[in-house]
Amino acid sequence: MTLGRVLITGGAGLVGSHLADALAEAGASEVVVLDDFSRGRLENLRQADASQRLRIIEGDVRDRRDVSRAMAGVSLVFHQAAIRITQCAEEPRLAKDVLVDGTFNVLEAAARAGVRKVVAASSASVYGLAATFPILETHHPYSNRTLYGAAKLFNEGLLRSFNEMYGLEYVALRYFNVYGPRMDIFGAYTEVLVRWMEAIAAGRPPVVFGDGTDTMDFVHVRDVARANLLAATSPVTDAVFNVGTGVETTLNVLADTLLSIMESPLRPEHAAPRRINPVARRLASVDDAREQLGFRAEISLEDGLRELVAWWHEQRSTAHL
Repeated sequence: MTLGRVLITGGAGLVGSHLADALAEAGASEVVVLDDFSRGRLENLRQADASQRLRIIEGDVRDRRDVSRAMAGVSLVFHQAAIRITQCAEEPRLAKDVLVDGTFNVLEAAARAGVRKVVAASSASVYGLAATFPILETHHPYSNRTLYGAAKLFNEGLLRSFNEMYGLEYVALRYFNVYGPRMDIFGAYTEVLVRWMEAIAAGRPPVVFGDGTDTMDFVHVRDVARANLLAATSPVTDAVFNVGTGVETTLNVLADTLLSIMESPLRPEHAAPRRINPVARRLASVDDAREQLGFRAEISLEDGLRELVAWWHEQRSTAHL
């Protein structure tokens, strides 16, 4: 399957920029990135830009004209544009505008342009606190209590509707806990791993919310990018898949591993549990993605964290020049 011209919304972000790298390497004739750079960084696209196949459009998925301009001549769309779950709670109307209206704009433009397939970023947040583990894709979505998860679930409904109305092929990927180089280290809504690295480097213990027994399923961003590519090139359509490792890690183990990698003698401190997205357990069932897409996460948590720490040190040293 030839990739042709492809579009990545939110292409300068964590997943989008790694996807741009993967698509350029896979031979896409042109990789179009649509990003408003509210979270993404131009620096993240340096590797993809070296391929001379990258076209950057500074624009917003909320603007139908920007979306239509970016969609011209595109055969595949990777819809990654979003805002963080914490920002959704603080700015709910913005969340609706970006996550819901923005997605509608993308799908409407894709259907009009005759796009072959859309691969869309969904989230494990649609499950809330699941009743059974590992979490199957068929698990009900009624435990989610976040606006972010509600918007992602609505978007999956939009995808099914556009498939039914217009025959627009799609795969939605429910990301679990994505991490890796190019995480947002400068914005107002940084990830817990970034805050922990900053604390440890400053000689302060990382703060774990709750007793540290909550678990997450951490999946490296390059594995996530590969899952997107497999979903795009697979004949599978009208389907939803978990993207995780099938391995759960407690926050205590995560903090201890990071402290060890950063060669710190500190111990984690514990604080009151978070109010936003207080889900105590995440563990993906990965069977469907393996059997239907041929996807299996390959990067171990320790290897991924070592790479993240090395990248973070490099970013800090560059920022201080």
